[in-house]
This record gives sequence, C-alpha cells and structure tokens, in this order.
Amino acid sequence: MKNIFKFLLITLLTVSCKTEEPKKVKAEVSKETLEKHVEVLASDDFQGRMPFTEGGAKTTKYLEQEFKKLGLEPGNGDSYFQDVPMVEIDGTPSSIMKISGNNKKYNLELLKDFVVTTSKTDDLVSLKDSELVFAGFGIVAPEYGWDDYAGVDWKGKTAVVLVNDPGFQSGDKNLFKGNEMTYYGRWTYKFEEAARQGAAGVLIIHETEPASYGWNVVQSGWSGAHLTLESNLPKVDVNGWISFDTANKLFASSTIQNKNFNELARTKGFKAMPLGLNASVKIKNKIKKDQSKNVVALLPGTDQKDEYIIYSAHWDHLGVGRPIANDSIYNGAVDNASGTAALLAIAEAFKNSPQQKRSIVLLAVTAEEQGLLGSAYYSEHPIYPPKKTVANINMDAFNNPGPMKDLTITGYGHSEMDEYGKFAAEEQGRYIIPDPSPEKGYFFRSDHFNFAKIGIPPIYAKGGHEGFDISVDSMKVLNDNYRKNVYHQPSDEYFPGVTDLTGIRFDVQLLFNIGYRLSNETNFPKWYDTSEFKAARE
Repeated sequence: MKNIFKFLLITLLTVSCKTEEPKKVKAEVSKETLEKHVEVLASDDFQGRMPFTEGGAKTTKYLEQEFKKLGLEPGNGDSYFQDVPMVEIDGTPSSIMKISGNNKKYNLELLKDFVVTTSKTDDLVSLKDSELVFAGFGIVAPEYGWDDYAGVDWKGKTAVVLVNDPGFQSGDKNLFKGNEMTYYGRWTYKFEEAARQGAAGVLIIHETEPASYGWNVVQSGWSGAHLTLESNLPKVDVNGWISFDTANKLFASSTIQNKNFNELARTKGFKAMPLGLNASVKIKNKIKKDQSKNVVALLPGTDQKDEYIIYSAHWDHLGVGRPIANDSIYNGAVDNASGTAALLAIAEAFKNSPQQKRSIVLLAVTAEEQGLLGSAYYSEHPIYPPKKTVANINMDAFNNPGPMKDLTITGYGHSEMDEYGKFAAEEQGRYIIPDPSPEKGYFFRSDHFNFAKIGIPPIYAKGGHEGFDISVDSMKVLNDNYRKNVYHQPSDEYFPGVTDLTGIRFDVQLLFNIGYRLSNETNFPKWYDTSEFKAARE
C-alpha cells in the first residue's frame, strides 16, 4: 500500500515544463536550496516535526542554524526564537460513547464512529448523560440575523452541529456568502461558540464535501496528544466529531420526526431541537506545560528599516501517529517542509540581491496543525508593530506538479495584495484566479488568517489549477488524490532524486518577486472597503 502512495505522490510532483522566466528578477530562488531543505525537514530523523517532541526541537535548532549561516540577524532582540507557551493534552478517550434515551441504548465506537478531545487540563473530563441537542450549524451571527443557540439553557448539554455554514450548496448567494465559506463554518469557531454558550460538549457532524477532507483525516488529526495555548477563555468539557453515518443513526433513533437535519438547519428561524438522547464519554488526561518556539530572523532594510514585510510558513506537522500501511511517521513533505524550505530559499535570494529599503522578516511559526497556534500567539504578541508591517506573504503546502499557468489567490478580493500577485504572475506569463473552491474555507486554514485579523494584508497564493503542460482536468485528478491519499497521512513524503520541485521553485520565485517589489516601495497595500479586516488596519 505504501508503494501505491509513493507512486501517487511522485506522480503529483514530477510533471515539469519550460517557460519564460520573469525579466525583472533581482535574484534567482535556488531549486537546489529548496531540495536540500525539504529533504532534511521531511526526513524520518525529524519524526514529523511535532511541537514538544525531539523532532520539533531538532527543527527549530535547524532553522536557527540555517538563518545564522545566511547571515540573518536574530528577529526577536538577540534571539532567533519567540517562546510560545502551550499546554500539551494527551487525552485517552473511553473506547465507546454510550447513547441512551427514547427507549433505546447503544454504543458508538471510538475512531469508527466518533473522536473526542478536550482543551481542559483536569485529569478526567467527561460527559455523563449529557442531553444531545441539535443546534443546526452552531452559529450566532447577528449580521445575518442568525442564532442557532437561542432559547436553550445549554448548561450540561451537548450541541450537535453541522460542519461549514448555511450558504454551502444552498443555491442562495445571499445566504451568508453563498458557497464561499465564512469563518462561521470553521470547526475552530464551532468549538469557540459552544463554549461561549456554556455547553458541556459539542459534536460536529463530519461530511467529506463541506469539510473538504475525509473521515480518515479526522481520525489522524484528532488522535493522541494535541496542543493549545494557555488561555482563560471559556471551554467545553468535550470537543468532538461524529461520522455522517453515526449522525444518521442518532437522528433515526431521536424524537425528531423530520430526519433531514441538513435542510432543517438551513430553515430561516431554525431553533435548536433536543434529540431525546443522552451521551456519556470520558477522557483521561496527561498534562504537560511547556514552550514551543516560533523561529524568526531579520534582514534589515536601509532608509525604511522600521517598515516590515513578513514571510511566514509553519514548520510543524503531525509527528508520529496512528500507523497507516505500517508507517507511523507523518513526515509532512508537502505540508509544510515545502513552505519552510521556501522561507530559507527566499532569505538566500534576498541576501543575493541589492539591499532592499524595507526590512524582511522570516517567520517560521509553530503549531499550525493544532489550530494556527503559533501565528495566533504572534498576532497577540507581535514582535514588529502591525501598523508598521506592510504585508504578510504566507507559504503553506506547495504541491504543484511543474510550473502552473494559474496563480490561485486564496482570499482574493480583500486587499491590494491581489494587484501585486497579478503583476508578478504576468511577469511569468501566468493569470490569476480566485480560489476555485471557496466553500472549503482555505482562507481560514493557514497562518495568513491571523495576520489579517490584526489588519496586516496577506497574500496566500500558489498555482494548482492549470499547468503549462498539464490540463485542468488532470490537475483536478492530482489534487483530489492529494487530499484523499496524501494530506495529513504518512504518505506525504519526499523522494530524493525523484521528486521534482521545478514547479514549486516557480511559485516561490513569484513570492520573492512580490516581496522584493514591496521592499523597495513607499506604498502600504490597502484593504478594500468590502473587507471585514479593513477596520483592524484603521
């Protein structure tokens, strides 16, 4: 089976082509540099780069050493590190979740039917006969006149909620943002809102299309230890997911007569509905408090050195986890050894270019896979003033099989960073497109989101829709395969001498070009009036 994964990943990364290079490049991003660092960071020696592990410590040390070799200054005073205090919660759930009520009793099986975690640091947390209440999409959005939690005293109860938001596949472009996911559709929001409402637990109903990943990703990503920032914000006792089949079983045994829960939740004026069922489950915790690290380096500018452009990439992945095809190391070659290597390659390109006017910050953040924690901590404790930070250029999970004709901008339409992307794309003979799958909510799923929240305009862009030598249909097949068989799986590996990073280098060159242009201007890219992030900048 692993040989099949290897073949599929090699296929994904080995198509290449020749195309005209940009004419105004100050320096070349080195493909050899990218290859060298991806090979190291994605090797078994780094054990999947999980924070709070030997592999995580090895990663931050490696990045510090490489920044020093390039002659970059420490980015946090006299240190290359920003300590990020976190809590590791290694929870062991009970093997079953007991369901009772409506004259029925049955058990759900861990991993097969449900996964649960907790953000609480008690030795034991549990739901004991917690009443299950269907809370639609689990959203409170006054601007849309929407409140799925209204009219219920949630103390002791568990909210059962849908993934994504009401606009998804509704056919109504005026319902939320139509098919484009809002932040209300993200699992992070749903856990946060259930806690604000005082619920004891929350269970998200998984569906592959609206979640944009399969149940296997939930099984892998929600098993074993996980990390959270230390916080005084409210928390539910139990966060979890249930499979779609399990949800159907619950509703079939419930007191709700209309079993079409998707349509019920989209009805204007929907009110939360008790299922007539109770749930019981326990989680035994081992707690470890420690610090992970954001790694940050600085390349000072000249006469505008107090203005900053931040390149970001997360260095972490999932570490050692549930074995699949006899492999338990989640190497994370695409996600995100590729982006971390790009940070180093871009730093090298800047060092080989005429010195820029503005300062360049290279920021490798921790714990993105745990909920964008490293960038969230940076946004709450910024090293460089947000008002003086010109832009963020974020790099995450490059997997293009050769140079792409398109530059897909995730979050297109928010700021003038779109224009910088368009200019750089045209230099390479490319065109730009918005994210063709806005329903998947990618804008909220990488670290640029936390920069946007504090008013810093980001660009998160890469090719992936159409190649110079590969069709749109073929790209769809390859992208679907990546999401199904590679994303967050042990099969996300690098194969020295086989994997071709030509296409990745093409994208990284473009992102270098954007940053170099910005670094020699006086302009601060503006948010468009229609963006919800404009107010934070102002």
